[in-house]
Amino acid sequence: MEFKAQIMDEAAVQRSLARLTHEIIERNRGIDNILLVGIRRRGLPLAQRIAANLERFEGVACPVGYMDITLYRDDLSEISALPDAGESDFPVAVTGRDVILVDDVIFTGRTARAAMEGIFTFGRPASIQLCVLIDRGHRELPIRPDYVGKNIPTSRDELISVTVPEIDNEPLGVKLFSLR
Repeated sequence: MEFKAQIMDEAAVQRSLARLTHEIIERNRGIDNILLVGIRRRGLPLAQRIAANLERFEGVACPVGYMDITLYRDDLSEISALPDAGESDFPVAVTGRDVILVDDVIFTGRTARAAMEGIFTFGRPASIQLCVLIDRGHRELPIRPDYVGKNIPTSRDELISVTVPEIDNEPLGVKLFSLR
């Protein structure tokens, strides 16, 4: 894997997250019924940052949960006979909520599909919305995010890497790599 470019530094990511936060507030006419759900791994710290922005902008705390989508993947049998599924946790009930799934990168759409399927095992939300920091294209399913931080057209021979300090011990940022 070869480094190609720094797409976004920490300041650019923070600006994108602030803009996404404002879009969420506007589309939902406030945040009273919102439940943010970070798709593990990097979706959770991004959801937490959006929640902090929501509290700063609206003066109200927004519940944040997280979800491990391992058991809902459509390639589960290809991964392992006994997959190691992490936990999911929601601080409030899913039923009746406007659930906003948060992830770092959308590529084929399969992770988002798995997350939607997983949400329904926990209840019946009023709506499900999708918020991603990066949309790199190449969808294999008819899934489109409601909120996109940045569109970065890529080839299939490239990889987008989002770093978050909580997981990667690196500053918040987005990098592009070549797989060749």
